[in-house]
Amino acid sequence: MNAIRRGLSSAVVQAFLVLVGFVWLTPLAGLFLSSLRSAEESATDGWWTALASPGQLSFENYSALLDNSGITQSFWNTVLISVPTTVLVVVIAALAGYAFAWLDFPGRDSVFLLVVALLVVPVQIGLLPVAKLFGELGLFGTIPGVVLFHVAYGLPFAVFLLRNYFAEIPKEMLEAARMDGGSEWRIFVQLVLPVGRPAIASLAIFQFLWVWNDMLVALLFADSSSQPLTVELQSQIRQFGSNVDVLAPGAFLSLIVPLVVFFAFQRHFVQGVMAGSVK
Repeated sequence: MNAIRRGLSSAVVQAFLVLVGFVWLTPLAGLFLSSLRSAEESATDGWWTALASPGQLSFENYSALLDNSGITQSFWNTVLISVPTTVLVVVIAALAGYAFAWLDFPGRDSVFLLVVALLVVPVQIGLLPVAKLFGELGLFGTIPGVVLFHVAYGLPFAVFLLRNYFAEIPKEMLEAARMDGGSEWRIFVQLVLPVGRPAIASLAIFQFLWVWNDMLVALLFADSSSQPLTVELQSQIRQFGSNVDVLAPGAFLSLIVPLVVFFAFQRHFVQGVMAGSVK
């Protein structure tokens, strides 16, 4: 009887997860089908009609997308903003997290409390002061300026996350490595980083998704030559509200890249979530 109940419970859970997955994937499928239809077809009926008439689907819109210099340039701008930001945040946060967790230096706890306090500072508070500072430094309207802003506001959470994860590493493991003659750098690279890979992968995913989908910071700190895909799509919607044949594939391109990154690292992400729940 208990086995039957467990089987029914498992079946209900699986059916619910399948339903949630279907609901979650429906907008993605709709956007993809819309990106394969012409502007005239999209204006006359819904994307679901393509399921009954697959002959109306083609990749001509993506050819037009590649010919749109604004879209293609903004896509590469997004890559040039998201990838360096993610790498810098992960590297700096990993070094700082290890230092706060296992190295003794004057004012360590006070500095860490200051980092934690920065978590409550909204991004909006720093927009205008930092914009003025970047203007004086010649960074306003440039990709490095956008990257620096994202790095600065991404580091407090990143340091807090990795410090707490690294602090859970058994002390005996680090002491054994030191007794074997390992330097702090070698311990960090060969021991701490492999052990902390799930947390680092989770941080990289969250940071990349946040920067890739950002529009607020880019609207203020990027000019027309450095603006990312989110700003370019918003600009083209305002200027050419009916050009669905360009906007739909552009929006799908903006959506599919984060999905590919997430699914590529989902195993490490799940490991990090499970490790955090056990701890």
